[in-house]
Amino acid sequence: MGISMAICELDCKDSLCKIGKETVIKARIPSVSGYEQYADYDEVVAMSDAKKVFSADLEQFLKKNRLDGEKESFLLSKLKNPDDAEKLQPYAKKSYTGWVNLGELSADVKAKIIAEAGPDNLMTEWDTIPLTETNEICSKCPMSWDKGRGCIGAFGPDSSLLPSIAEKNGCTLVANVMKYAESGEKLTPQDAEKLSAECKILREKLVDEGKAMARRYSGVVDRLETMADLCAKTGTRFYFI
Repeated sequence: MGISMAICELDCKDSLCKIGKETVIKARIPSVSGYEQYADYDEVVAMSDAKKVFSADLEQFLKKNRLDGEKESFLLSKLKNPDDAEKLQPYAKKSYTGWVNLGELSADVKAKIIAEAGPDNLMTEWDTIPLTETNEICSKCPMSWDKGRGCIGAFGPDSSLLPSIAEKNGCTLVANVMKYAESGEKLTPQDAEKLSAECKILREKLVDEGKAMARRYSGVVDRLETMADLCAKTGTRFYFI
């Protein structure tokens, strides 16, 4: 299993993704009762209704729209033929997805829905930006510490020997990377200062471990130090996953 190192990018006001990631535009809740006018829905047509409307040429209808006649229902939006969709529109029923659009709701109601949804059922403005655009934004972000590739970088496999080398040399933070990855603990800017100091020690000690170890882990130590210096400078937390 691979271990990564990352910063809590939203801790810093200079993160270019901060506003987008903190602007929640949709939330998914168990029941949209009371919020129907703001809720997303699919239009579903019962196959029994379709068979009534197209009783004369049912096989052609199914074939043309690539539908399975044994299914109980289908989405109106999936129909290939716009004329068929128009004929079935009166039979379409709303099937709510659970997603509620928050844009027109008051701050209090919005906060209530977000709390009910929980962090795993939220959609932000950042989620709506295409990957190519987010990559471009990340490349320009001052918090993109991994050579413009983003704010997450590779530490290495969970079999890495770097933690044991660190433990041998009193570098307790690097020695406990696997423990931090397992717990998901967020480490402080003060820890970042300590990490930066440990990296300077490890860079020298790797030479004593031999050329192979130095080649294998010097890049990791460089990434750790770059991340640590940024976090210490900007007051940003970091973690391992």
